[in-house]
Amino acid sequence: MNLPQDFLQMMESQLGKEQTQLLENAISMTSPTSIRINTNKICEDTTDSVLSQVGEKVKWCDTGYYLDERPSFTFDPLFHTGAYYVQEASSMYLNQIIKTYIDKKIIALDMCAAPGGKSTLALSAMPEGSLLIANEVVRQRCQILSENITKWGNPNVIVTNNYAEDFEPMGQVFDLIICDAPCSGEGMFRKDQGAIDDWSLNNVDICWHRQREIIEHIWQCLKPGGILVYSTCTYNHFEDEDIVQWMEEELGAEKLPLCDKAEWNITNGHFFPHKTKGEGFFICPMRKKDDDEAEIVNTNRKKSKNGNNGNALSPIRKNTPAAKEVNEYIKNPENFFMYENKDSYYAFPAEHLQILESAIKNLKVVHSGIKLATVKGKGLQPDHSLAMSTSINESNFDSVELTKDEAIAYLRTEAITVNAPKGYILLKYKGIPLGFGKNIGNRVNNLYPTEWKIRKNY
Repeated sequence: MNLPQDFLQMMESQLGKEQTQLLENAISMTSPTSIRINTNKICEDTTDSVLSQVGEKVKWCDTGYYLDERPSFTFDPLFHTGAYYVQEASSMYLNQIIKTYIDKKIIALDMCAAPGGKSTLALSAMPEGSLLIANEVVRQRCQILSENITKWGNPNVIVTNNYAEDFEPMGQVFDLIICDAPCSGEGMFRKDQGAIDDWSLNNVDICWHRQREIIEHIWQCLKPGGILVYSTCTYNHFEDEDIVQWMEEELGAEKLPLCDKAEWNITNGHFFPHKTKGEGFFICPMRKKDDDEAEIVNTNRKKSKNGNNGNALSPIRKNTPAAKEVNEYIKNPENFFMYENKDSYYAFPAEHLQILESAIKNLKVVHSGIKLATVKGKGLQPDHSLAMSTSINESNFDSVELTKDEAIAYLRTEAITVNAPKGYILLKYKGIPLGFGKNIGNRVNNLYPTEWKIRKNY
């Protein structure tokens, strides 16, 4: 593997010749594969599944595991149920920071969230009742983010498609901001030849300027005393230590100590692949000082350029057949605000309704809470978001357990045949919901989202 000479020279100036050689050797080796288990979708039968292959535990994440080799995740139906997420081990360190510094339910923002690894981790690691806004500025990547968030199943989430400055009108609402900033991608060298081809000193320069710009905007949305977790998948000090120093000097941020152990071999927030089992990564938690100066940041809020100008959400009309039906779709419906939009019905955690209304007013909301159903003919067709949600009331639906071959056929959006009553049925694999179908007698109409279907040959 031919690494850029400018990169190697830069690393020698930071690490010395011996450590740079060890780093170069590690980059030429195969990347480790790791997954993180969704504890809200426990599977007891893991035969013929990736979950049967888990090995060594990721030391800084209690739900993370390494695999001995990289399997075909596409053809494991449990992957599509959201039972686990394929995530690089180093980035799972966010779990350690949240567990150390967050001890009560919070409002959080994942600023650069796609494809969703840190967002799904945060949803699992934050105290129960916390809310996350997961944002991605690139529209196509935002759709992937929304898919992965939906599969994870936690309803306490809003997915948005915005620039950092778009959040300023919301004011200081976030207790935690995760900023895995766009970077030069040096930590991806051994798994992505494109990252090597695209790397240059000029790109490093562009990246650190962009990183500062993003942080300047979102820092205004962090509550006094709140924490911003800054991270990159790169090694150079321009995008890592220098950004942290700039935050300390220009924003008055307080650098918080990492909560690592000596045997983890993390070097001042850096995960080097010749020292730790994972990809290249840098992470640092920063606290916003709780003082009078911080309190006045949002007194001159910008006018929103997004959203729907604050149109109120329309609650589902009470005492209607639809209201009664969707109430039975989820567990503890009293904890949700049920609303309708055009011909669809939704549920969102009631305690965070004000944040949702602010997001709709100021941002481009792609997904929020649970999409329950859509009007179909004279009735309602339950949505795939409901099937994926950990709040679904499974007892309300007739369900059918699928074999692996049947599950793969379903994920291909092919027609399948099952022995079940006519009507909408919840299809499961190893006891975990996979999606809905409509049994019309001789076959099941496949309701799996077409844009998510498996297109590879089995």
